[in-house]
Amino acid sequence: MRTAENLASHELIGLRVTVMKGEKPECTGLVIDETMNTFRLFCDTKRIMVPKEGRDFLFHLENGQNVLLKGAGIMFRPEDRTKKVKQ
Repeated sequence: MRTAENLASHELIGLRVTVMKGEKPECTGLVIDETMNTFRLFCDTKRIMVPKEGRDFLFHLENGQNVLLKGAGIMFRPEDRTKKVKQ
């Protein structure tokens, strides 16, 4: 189960996320794919690719919690991130 404590080392595909650049939200959407440097999101009616670097990501968990992760802190291949990110 995804929680605030384990989110950085958990699967992120399928979660709703708000992309933040500084204090300003850029978009909110559903994570549909992840690479080492990017997320692919479904926002409104289009698919967009968002770089992780320079952005913060506010993930909206199923239990109602919101968790902020810094893009620079999760810049790993998804299969490696689940092993490398320290809690």
